[in-house]
This record gives sequence, C-alpha cells and structure tokens, in this order.
Amino acid sequence: MQASDQLVFSAIQNGEISSFEMLFKTHYAPLCRFALGYLGDKDEAEEVVQGMFLGFWEKRISIQIESSLKAYLYRSVRNACLNELKRQKIRSHHASSVLKEGEPQDQSSDRLALKKELESRIEEAIRSLPSQCGLIFRMSRFEELKYQEIADQLGISIKTVENQMGKALKIMREQLRDYLPMILVLLGNWMEK
Repeated sequence: MQASDQLVFSAIQNGEISSFEMLFKTHYAPLCRFALGYLGDKDEAEEVVQGMFLGFWEKRISIQIESSLKAYLYRSVRNACLNELKRQKIRSHHASSVLKEGEPQDQSSDRLALKKELESRIEEAIRSLPSQCGLIFRMSRFEELKYQEIADQLGISIKTVENQMGKALKIMREQLRDYLPMILVLLGNWMEK
C-alpha cells in the first residue's frame, strides 16, 4: 500500500471520522457509477456503495489491505454488487416460477426474452473472469475509464491493464461465440422497427 493510503487508512483505523469522510467524498461518486454498471439501477447502486462504506467503518480495525485503498474499495463494491445480483436472480427465479402459467408470447416478448437471455449470458461471462481481470473490464467498459485512469485507480501499471483487458476480451469472445446468431436476430429485429 502506498504511503498516502497507509496514512489515511491508519487514521481511519484510529477512529478519525474526518479521514473517513474525506475517503467517502473522494470515492463515493465513482464507486456509485461503478456499481451502476453491475446493477443498472442508480438507487440500488447508491445503496450498495453506502452499505460498503458502513461495513468498512464498522470493520475498520480488522480489515487487512495489501494493495491500494482504491483497489480494496472497488473490490468490496464489486463483491457487494455480485451478492446483490445473486439475491435478485433468486427473487426473479422464484417470481417467474410462480407466474409461469403458459402465457402466449407475441414477437415483441420473444425479442425481450432473447435480449434478457443475451444480457444474462454476458453478465455470466463477465462474472467468470478472474477477479482483477473482471474489475478492469468493468472499469473500462461500464465506467468508460481510460487504461491510464484504471492503472492509477488500482495502483498498477498500464501494461498490466492492457494485458488484463486482452485476456478479458479473449475469454468473453470464447464464451459468447455461440450467441452470435442471437445477437444478429436482435439486431435484425431492431433494424425492422
């Protein structure tokens, strides 16, 4: 951990609220944008980030940070988002099994089902990426950060970011290659409108 991070973290561990407030104000908005990329809902994203900061303050004495403070915060938000997505998936599965009484579907609902299936497969492919690789992919694609900005936020080299993005894109291509026909159907239906 960098010296500046170490000073801030030590102050927070000693209960200095002003240091915690500074950390919160610095990282809250970017972390909310990051969480929004996972959850797709602004309120849920803010709730997850607020919960992460609350947990961070409550567990500050026992927390061990080996990389940078920013990387720790992003990993914590990522994990909280993944947990929230699992909860949502369970709720959605339960609701759909209750409502699944053979309703006829028209063409627009077929398109919506295809779109949801594809979104689900993309999210699954992203979740299958190694931890750092997935974090860097989301920061690049959902937060639209440049490689240098990602390297600065995570305290790693730009070369590492480039390598991890290359690895992520290769894995994503491999995992989604069977869904190319689905993408073409969705694009075809969209262009007919």
